[in-house]
Amino acid sequence: MSESNSQWQCYQEAEFLFTQALSSELSFAIITAHNPKGQILSACQNRLLDRRLQFEIQQLHRPYRAMIGASADRCHMEKSWAVSIDKASAIRLGCQFNQNAIYFVEHDKLQLVPCLLSKTKQQEEVVIGPFSPRVRLVNELPDFD
Repeated sequence: MSESNSQWQCYQEAEFLFTQALSSELSFAIITAHNPKGQILSACQNRLLDRRLQFEIQQLHRPYRAMIGASADRCHMEKSWAVSIDKASAIRLGCQFNQNAIYFVEHDKLQLVPCLLSKTKQQEEVVIGPFSPRVRLVNELPDFD
């Protein structure tokens, strides 16, 4: 399995940490600025990118919420944002921050949507399944310092 296929599989196994439950009727995107193009950056570099992404999200004047995308074993976690925007806008934002993919949730259906990877035709959008079973409620989000 190539590195991009292995990464694509990992994306499909993600869980999502929230401090509050979301309605299953909401449609929203999950976007991160961490680790552009799948390259692991320092906490400081990721924090700077995250602040830039948050600024861009605020300019959209749409509801949003901080959250964490994580591997099931919590060995890998990325600060992310759940943003109430359409899929096309989410893809543009993902591309702007050099992300391989974003997630899109529509009526509790989780989709993995390629951004940069779609340009090379290596990956296609995947409907992963129900979103709510992948949500983990936490008292507070982990700190990335």
